[in-house]
Amino acid sequence: MKEQCAVDVLICGAGAAGLTLAIDLARRGISFRLIEKSPAPFHGSRGKGIQPRTLEIFEDLGILDRITAAGDVYPPERRYNEDGSHIDAEVIELSAPTSAEPYQQPMMLPQFLTEQVMRERLLELGHRPAFGCELVSFEQNSHGVTAYLVGNEGEQTLRVRWLIGADGGRSVVRRTLDIGFPGQTLGVRAIVADVLMTGLSRDYWHRFSTECMTMQVAICPLAGTELFQIQAPIPLDTEVDLSAEGLMNLVAERTGRQDIHIDSVSWASAYTMNARLADHYRVGQVFLIGDAAHIHPPTGGQGLNTSVQDAYNLGWKLAAVTADAPEALLDTYEEERRPVAASMLGLSTRLLDGMKKGNMRRGREVNQLDIGYPHSSLAVQPAEREGRLLAGDRAPDATVRDASGHSSRLFKLFQGAHWTLLGYEVERGSLKPAAGLHIHRFGPGGDLVDDQRQFNDAYNLDHGEWVLVRPDGYVGAIFTDVEKLHGYLAQVGLSAEAF
Repeated sequence: MKEQCAVDVLICGAGAAGLTLAIDLARRGISFRLIEKSPAPFHGSRGKGIQPRTLEIFEDLGILDRITAAGDVYPPERRYNEDGSHIDAEVIELSAPTSAEPYQQPMMLPQFLTEQVMRERLLELGHRPAFGCELVSFEQNSHGVTAYLVGNEGEQTLRVRWLIGADGGRSVVRRTLDIGFPGQTLGVRAIVADVLMTGLSRDYWHRFSTECMTMQVAICPLAGTELFQIQAPIPLDTEVDLSAEGLMNLVAERTGRQDIHIDSVSWASAYTMNARLADHYRVGQVFLIGDAAHIHPPTGGQGLNTSVQDAYNLGWKLAAVTADAPEALLDTYEEERRPVAASMLGLSTRLLDGMKKGNMRRGREVNQLDIGYPHSSLAVQPAEREGRLLAGDRAPDATVRDASGHSSRLFKLFQGAHWTLLGYEVERGSLKPAAGLHIHRFGPGGDLVDDQRQFNDAYNLDHGEWVLVRPDGYVGAIFTDVEKLHGYLAQVGLSAEAF
């Protein structure tokens, strides 16, 4: 007999990763608790960049409009020379939006505002984090996890089916599991501080002493606030004064200017940069997401985004297994996400090297639109399919028209907790809809019309082909044989019947 669990999932950590998972589980009707040992929400700006792929995820989760309204695009960079002159340049390579990739430009929004929007969305779905509640230990068996908590209501014991460690770089969950966290300390220590200040324009991201690593300082206006963020490397073995006076002295020394005045400090931190990756993302009924699984330098704005995408990958799989999909589906979380984090650590470290030399430029590689899972066991397609959209790729957007003539987008059809099956010139009625599976067809008698050929350009399907899009917006499979499609659907906990 299976043990009774109080909830299906306990999420330990209410940062961006934990909140993403909570929102995804809430909209799927999966029972969970979200706890956070800190007594109040994080109030700093540490992860301020939201990359295009994360904007797509936020659209699916129903918060993109609020994120866009609260934030702004990155300002151009103003680099100051020793003689006081300056050069203005775009720090990010800009590309125009396309039908397949509607979001090309990263947004800037301080982490505390991003998480505030996420908490508001979670509240709309009937849930809120429990602040001041700490996981102190846990035990697990094949049926679930017993978690021991301490919080405002005293000591609690909670039995859950799965435990998710979203509890940061010093993760209690990871340490309790004794999962290795190898990597390296990168020999760079830095400060980051959110301050009210005068003396610099809010129209630029100001960078001083870019030629000399030890004297660099970057001062960026924080979108959605009246604050500026100060970033500066500091000596490894020296304590630094993070008060308004101390930071003002540092800024004056590194800029050579006395007209920059810091009125107050909202939040500040000194930290040593590391690049580390957990040996495993899963042990039994326990999973790691976000900084609990990977930490890295902040260069490239990859951290919060990678954490959000960890949670987005795991959420639908937990829900599927809750609904009796094979337990093996959960093994694909580490299979898919750990290689992504390994690649991201390399990118962030390379960008850090560029920053040390005063020549860091962010290109398409930071947008995360090219991330995919082509080698996943969930990526299935005909062996001869090459040079086109492949299983494991991110599913592109496209503007299409429904049978009544109204314009729509594929992303709108994908939005929600379901799978989406798109058929191109397939036989009408060849498959029945099923719970959790939405079916659309292009071609004679279909419900969608590709009058602008955007779908054709992006997907390039042959006559009679089906493309199955996962709930997290990646191509799961491409088929012509409906019987093989049935086998795949069973593997992920779905079923559809042929007429």
